[in-house]
Amino acid sequence: MARRTVNATLLVALLASCGSEEPMPSRTSDSQHLMYVGTYTRETSAGIYAYRFDSESGTAEEIGLVAEMREPSFLALHPTGRYLYAVSETDDFDEDGSGSVVSFRVSASSGALTKLNEVSSRGGWPCHLNVDASGRMLIVANYKGGNVASFPINEDGTLGEASSFFQHEGSSVHERQDRPHAHSADFSADNRFAFFSDLGLDQVKIYQADPEAGTLAPHDQPSVSVEAGSGPRHFALHPGGQSAYGLNELASTVTVYDYEAETGALSVAQTVSTLPEGFEGESYTAEIYVHPSGKFVYASNRGHDSIASFAIDPSTRRLTPKQQVATNGNWPRNFSFSPDGRYLLVANQNSDNIVVFALDDTSGVLTPTGIDLAIDAPVCLLFL
Repeated sequence: MARRTVNATLLVALLASCGSEEPMPSRTSDSQHLMYVGTYTRETSAGIYAYRFDSESGTAEEIGLVAEMREPSFLALHPTGRYLYAVSETDDFDEDGSGSVVSFRVSASSGALTKLNEVSSRGGWPCHLNVDASGRMLIVANYKGGNVASFPINEDGTLGEASSFFQHEGSSVHERQDRPHAHSADFSADNRFAFFSDLGLDQVKIYQADPEAGTLAPHDQPSVSVEAGSGPRHFALHPGGQSAYGLNELASTVTVYDYEAETGALSVAQTVSTLPEGFEGESYTAEIYVHPSGKFVYASNRGHDSIASFAIDPSTRRLTPKQQVATNGNWPRNFSFSPDGRYLLVANQNSDNIVVFALDDTSGVLTPTGIDLAIDAPVCLLFL
């Protein structure tokens, strides 16, 4: 489906040639927001695309291709909004078989991305990254390499070479768990800790973080384990700071963790399925987020092709299943809330579309809006 590759390439050239003459404002009203889309470029997609999303109507206007690069499967934003970072989920960036991390400067008026620099991720197939709240440090999880790394962020938004690196060791019971597979990288709200879900080990690894130095260090509690064969994939901290929610890809479950913010310690408290009772097909989870209100958790199912929602008990922070809603597409990966939390947008990788749902912030219920955006192999959505 090469429906936009030629025109999008021309758009990149146009934006690059504009200099200060930027053709489109990023927000023409308080309801309009830039949304970046990372894609898999294995067939016809060419890199990172952008849309202008209207949070009043739930509609989106296509801007087009804003950065050509290989396999930008996950994106992260600098807290100033001036810089964007993307993994290149490859294993041939250097002779060590690593992928890379690319830094971009964001045009606040056009949405154009200008490449600043690119550094080795220190492992093959980097699949997830995050920037700390101070904007001084970036962390990345390398799936194929089974390792994690941290990078200093310079004042101009460029990345330094890796300042710390840790190779995970071990395995578990599933055929995909013959070795480590680091799958997500997340900071605590206070920047003191970093959490890495490792699908191959059935563990969430815990590190101490030092944003000023841009480094990681071993934690007193090096990890917390889940049931064998679960396959931890992604991780989300509750905004209240007393719990976290881990998504397990192979078991299609969510693990609720009690979290001690002072010490960075995690302990398993509950595990719930993301699938409806009686489901017997093949399905794997992909993404998990806590709604900004702190009242709901959402997770995506690939195979069942749905978004599962859960209500969070305000006192115990345990989960109660609420809904599984079809994503009107195939193989939903990442999803994102609109900046006001009123919409949830889902990237359906294999059906080449992004679907918009209205989100009731009282009940947490998702309702299809009928808005469907055509784009090749979308895998990550990020609002500016």
